[in-house]
Amino acid sequence: MSTADLPYVLAVVGAGPRGVGVLERLGANAAELLGGRRLVVHLVDPFPAGAGRVWRYEQSPLLRMNSMPEDVTVFTDETVRIDGPIRPGPSLIEWARLVRSGGLDTRIDDSLRAELEALRSDHFPTRRLQSAYLAWFHRKVRAELPAGIEVVEHRTRAVRLEDGEPQSLWLEGRAEPLEVDAVLFTVGHLDAEPDEREAALADFAVRHDLAYYPAGYTADVDYSAIGAGETVLVRGFGLAFVDLMLLLTEGRGGRFEEQACGGLKYHPSGAEPVLHVGSRRGVPYHAKIGYRLRGKPVRLPKFFDACAIGRLCAAPGRIDFRRDVWPLISKEIAWAYYSELFTAHPERVRMDFAVFADAFADAAPGELDALVTRAVPAPDDRLDLDRLDRPMAGKDFGTAEEYGKELREYVEADLSRRADPEYSADLGAFTALLSVMGQLPALVRTGRLDAVSQLSDLDGWFLGFFSCFASGPPPRRLEELLALQEAGLVSFLGAETRVSADEERGVFVASGASFPGETEARTLVEARLPEPSVTRASDVLLRRLHAGGALGEETVLDPVTGDRLLAGRIHTRVSDGRMLDGAGRPHPRRFALGPHTSARSAGAFTRPRTNALPFRQNDIVAREILRMIT
Repeated sequence: MSTADLPYVLAVVGAGPRGVGVLERLGANAAELLGGRRLVVHLVDPFPAGAGRVWRYEQSPLLRMNSMPEDVTVFTDETVRIDGPIRPGPSLIEWARLVRSGGLDTRIDDSLRAELEALRSDHFPTRRLQSAYLAWFHRKVRAELPAGIEVVEHRTRAVRLEDGEPQSLWLEGRAEPLEVDAVLFTVGHLDAEPDEREAALADFAVRHDLAYYPAGYTADVDYSAIGAGETVLVRGFGLAFVDLMLLLTEGRGGRFEEQACGGLKYHPSGAEPVLHVGSRRGVPYHAKIGYRLRGKPVRLPKFFDACAIGRLCAAPGRIDFRRDVWPLISKEIAWAYYSELFTAHPERVRMDFAVFADAFADAAPGELDALVTRAVPAPDDRLDLDRLDRPMAGKDFGTAEEYGKELREYVEADLSRRADPEYSADLGAFTALLSVMGQLPALVRTGRLDAVSQLSDLDGWFLGFFSCFASGPPPRRLEELLALQEAGLVSFLGAETRVSADEERGVFVASGASFPGETEARTLVEARLPEPSVTRASDVLLRRLHAGGALGEETVLDPVTGDRLLAGRIHTRVSDGRMLDGAGRPHPRRFALGPHTSARSAGAFTRPRTNALPFRQNDIVAREILRMIT
């Protein structure tokens, strides 16, 4: 039998929405590229295919998405610039409407029926309902694959991969390996063993009979040992904290009640601990915006596009993110913000938009403030990115109570602003940030970013700013935060929170820059996902590949010292997703996609009609794999 008569075998390790998204692209591109060859795809994941780990049905019904259903799709549309065919399909809200009307014959768990029937475009669905959408997407993709593609699913983990012709992929609980021609890793965020700092805190906790919870995916961490009334220090004020807050309060039998005068009141069950939360900003992420753009649409990117990146790279010397890139990004954000303000709310500006736009385009970074001051009379209508990023910076309070009052007013103002379409310019800034995220892989691919700047400014500060401004919780979650503060179950540690292990007292001690004083506790929770780290990856397969030199950890060169600095991510060639080994050489038949790869791509699904980067990456990798077959 000739090679052409044998099927080509691909293993996809990680069968969540990203893995199934690539499977969809394989099917879509097969007519052009597969020829007469057969393709067998092994989907390997211990969690259900389609939903995967994060979106699986088997998790608390309290946990919700931080996206509205009209902003969630797994389908390409006319805006996506790819070489493969466009295969449109329903967004989450369109899918829900089709199911309700009988237009789709699909299985829905009885526990989801009430939510499905009540779902509106501006709701924030449970992750369980998203699981049903993703499971349906998986079934649809499989049903529509061409006859030449076969899929085999394995509800287990991949534990070892050996090179060869073909490669041998060993699965947990299986005596013989899968013989595969190519492997694609779509493993999402990497779980990681504690780093040196976390390990020291864990050791301190053991020696003093304390409790320490290192960074991890909140829904998978067992917090049952945290007792009722216990003082708990929480480091992290983002989405992981929001999940933790709900699981330790409403998840323990408490309930929130709508007040006639507005807001919520929390009725404790008595099983709740007392959470003291802090972070560098000292404030929670901004609430998700609840309205739509009202002005004239703008085409993005405008100032941070391929041409701008090309000009950056043509200049001599290394690129510093703060000095060279941030001015372009901030101008992109400001352009989208003021375009919406001028076209949706012209009564609040005193300059013709065409005149403003021309002056804005020509203005140097130092000239923009003066232009905005002339054109926008109300300070509240002017974009202040520094204040958005660090709202409590430089503010001193006499007591924790004073700080708590200020933070409460800050959250109430944020909730009001993000519910009021009069501030739709904020949504303009949000759309610009999404556009910027789509351009960043091209900048990273050039290799011109200064190493320290890439790690601290891009991967650290900027991605944190993006999450805080654009990827916050549903507004209801911040209302619940305020209710829990009022009930005495949540208090705030301030900005620049520091936690130390006090050997003399044998406790964890937290303090901040916002007010004097300390808070002691016997329990400390890191409310965040682990930083990317191939070296410390919990995944057995990835750790083995890295230890053997077959998988490289992305590094960046420090031109001053000549040192290679670890970026933590799976090292991939950004242009086609091929995995690089420890020496930086691409493997011809191994690929990886996801947020913890060199491409730094966002979630596996995205907003409709945004030329989403994950869809473009999926198409590129699928076409690369199909070309290898023929």
